[in-house]
Amino acid sequence: MQWYEHYASRLWIDDLREVTKVQRWIIVPLRLLVVTTRQLIQGQLNLRAMSLVYTTLLSIVPLLAVSFSVLKGFGVHNQIEPVLMNFLAPLGPRGEELSGKIIGFVENVRVGVLGSLGLVFLLYTVVSLIQKVESSFNYVWQVERLRGLAQRFSSYMSVILIGPVLVFTALGVTATAMNNTLVQQLMHIEPFGDLIVSLSRLVPYLLVIAAFIFIYMFIPNTRVRLFPAFVGGVVAGVLWQSSGWAFAAFIATSSNYAAIYSSFAILILLLIWLYLNWLILLLGSQVAFYIQYPQYMSRRPVQLRLSNRLRERLALQIMFMVADRHLQQRDPCTSEDLVQDLGLPMQPIHHVLQLMVDAGFLSETSGDPPAYLPRRDVETITLTELYEVVRSAGENRLLCLKTLPHQFEVEQAMEAVQRAVEAQLGSRTLKDLVRSGGEVDCPDST
Repeated sequence: MQWYEHYASRLWIDDLREVTKVQRWIIVPLRLLVVTTRQLIQGQLNLRAMSLVYTTLLSIVPLLAVSFSVLKGFGVHNQIEPVLMNFLAPLGPRGEELSGKIIGFVENVRVGVLGSLGLVFLLYTVVSLIQKVESSFNYVWQVERLRGLAQRFSSYMSVILIGPVLVFTALGVTATAMNNTLVQQLMHIEPFGDLIVSLSRLVPYLLVIAAFIFIYMFIPNTRVRLFPAFVGGVVAGVLWQSSGWAFAAFIATSSNYAAIYSSFAILILLLIWLYLNWLILLLGSQVAFYIQYPQYMSRRPVQLRLSNRLRERLALQIMFMVADRHLQQRDPCTSEDLVQDLGLPMQPIHHVLQLMVDAGFLSETSGDPPAYLPRRDVETITLTELYEVVRSAGENRLLCLKTLPHQFEVEQAMEAVQRAVEAQLGSRTLKDLVRSGGEVDCPDST
């Protein structure tokens, strides 16, 4: 096993600057493969993909109905069926039959006769699907909160109403370009003919990759940079297209599933196909997360549990930054500004920010992402009060000081600690802290 330990130590070397550039190009993809496989084995992505399958079954007809209504205004609603048939093509001949039935259900949806309550329910079903997708993506990006209700509704409706138009516009532009007279003439001239044919075969990949990049950058409730989203989109796009061919080959070579499941066979295959697609989409998001935060690509899973010392320090640091900006009358810090300046993952910063909001020290703006402002005059927020709030974080009526046995010697020791803290901090306020020290700032929002 010595050879294993040797190569493992090289794979998980702490400082990649110690190896050559060629070795880094080998180590990083291998690390990415290992940590992504480990994430799949843990099972959380699988469970969320299964949950999205159930939500998809409930939402697919309302979603297509809304898209059908939007596209009908542009006169391209007839293109929905070919796209749906292409998506269900790996299911074989039964996929074409299934797509026809789904389109039949969509055409039977008459928005005019649904009434106001029926229309609200229709939109809610569609919005709930995107909300479920955002929740799954937030898990991957370790973000524990969804967008605000108003922001959620406006963002989701933008995707629902504008997304189909952009998709079918891209398809229309591609088809128009391929049917252009100049392109048709170039196809008879070599090597342009082979080049155009090769590019036309790449078009489905490029469209899927572009769609995945947009999803990875827009859906999670955090800022995803372009390059990580691009890498995740490429990985997921290639897997998505390739899995279609593999699944179609499996259907073509397997004849037992129909004998086992009879008329339910197509439903079982549809569930498996939807699960596979959602799993690939979440897997691409996980790849994007690891590319944006390479420190998570470690030999053992990273546990983001703040110690008491780190929680106290981080709370004071965040309050310092927010108060400093406020006193300088500059734009307030957002959570993403704090992540960038502190160099920490989003999850622990969100924990502390939420603690400060719940305690009444900070207020959130309604922007996307929200910014943070002092809820009280910084001259009235004492450091002792801040320290006490952080120390008591997580206590409740079932787990607090009153529920613990009161040993006299322990009580004396804890009171001595409290007196020492109060003696050192005294009546110093957050404003005193900002005015007395050097400037610690977070970058301007752009």
